[in-house]
Amino acid sequence: MSADAAVFDLQPARHQRVLMLSWEYPPVLVGGLGRHVHALSVALAAAGHEVTVVTRHADGAPLEEYADGVRIVRAAEDPVRFPLATDSLLAWTMAFNHTLTRAALRAAGVGGFDVIHAHDWLVAHTAVTLAEHLDLPLVSTIHATEAGRHQGWLPGEMNRTIHGVEHWLSNASARLIACSGYMRDQVARLFEVPTGRVDVVPNGVDGRAWHARPRAVTSARARFAGNGPLVGYAGRLVYEKGVQHLVHAVPSLRRRHPGLRVVIAGDGPYRQELVDQARRLQVGETVRFAGFLDAGQLPAVLAATDATVIPSLYEPFGMIALEAAAAGAPLAVAATGGLAEIVEPGVTGVTFPHGDPDALAGAVDQLLGDEVFARRVARRARSMVVERYGWATIAARTAGVYATARRDHDGFQARRAATLLAGNRSAIAIPDGNLLTGAAS
Repeated sequence: MSADAAVFDLQPARHQRVLMLSWEYPPVLVGGLGRHVHALSVALAAAGHEVTVVTRHADGAPLEEYADGVRIVRAAEDPVRFPLATDSLLAWTMAFNHTLTRAALRAAGVGGFDVIHAHDWLVAHTAVTLAEHLDLPLVSTIHATEAGRHQGWLPGEMNRTIHGVEHWLSNASARLIACSGYMRDQVARLFEVPTGRVDVVPNGVDGRAWHARPRAVTSARARFAGNGPLVGYAGRLVYEKGVQHLVHAVPSLRRRHPGLRVVIAGDGPYRQELVDQARRLQVGETVRFAGFLDAGQLPAVLAATDATVIPSLYEPFGMIALEAAAAGAPLAVAATGGLAEIVEPGVTGVTFPHGDPDALAGAVDQLLGDEVFARRVARRARSMVVERYGWATIAARTAGVYATARRDHDGFQARRAATLLAGNRSAIAIPDGNLLTGAAS
């Protein structure tokens, strides 16, 4: 177990009433955040805590319901609607926070809470408003940062505004949760908060949901594999996921392993560029772009692979590594961000420097060239998932953060009030250059 995990008292915390804020929650699932909030809320409720999630409304979903032990309150859109698009994201976010705040206040009117838990910057205005209005401790999970997504740069006004909101939310929160030690250090540095206020609580995984039946695995292999090994990738097709380096490594891997096939599961704005890259490298017949695969298909595909590659350039945590490990896939991952904290080289998988196609090919070759080794690290990785990343454990650690925030609430509020009285209400200064490395622009 990591040193970060050791600082938590996993004894059951007393019953706590939690108000959770998230811009996505089933049936609205845009990325991994909605799944995370759902699984965490259900696990907290199963442990005896009272959880209310206030979130965005979805067509056909009730405005309020109880499901899986969780009270769900959905904020309907106002009559004046803003499109959810890149060029209007900030306007949409402000409009969304207005209706989210009113829904949360209605929820608070029929039941008191002990703590507010916000997920990412998209709910920041509601979170800070409620914390101040209800005089409750605020805990915020920073799942990723805008600077991190852009490798340390903030290229436009929207990016700088999002960074400013993240900074504000972080400093208004009694405790922050980061999914890895890498993210803890990044959050502390970017938002100028003491590392002692940032708790590392990793994402969790339900191993049972990723255990595919043998027949499904056989079917997936028949669908995607040729007469050689099968290499897989799953995730969004965006630049920072590094899939271009996997595609670049395919000619080398194919020479070493005749009959090799690569299946790329997922979709995103970078897809066509990757398809064009595969065509230029003359590996179009080797690389299969499978598109989005649902929860009924993806575990079997991952289990069918002889190596699953996660070549990310930026990865706060690396949820797909846990999911692939739970499915039984041998892992080859970039040694970056949270991935480097999940996979121990030679024990639970193999690693390579991010952005290096030759090193990627070498790491995959380790797995493809030694089946006994590959299966051994896959078994150890699956055991690791069960021991360290089960949702009951993650919920207990999160409840411990809540208890700390409540205990420190009065002192934190006094320090924050003193800071505000000292005149630190001015706009957040964003330095030029790379925020992660300090390099000049």
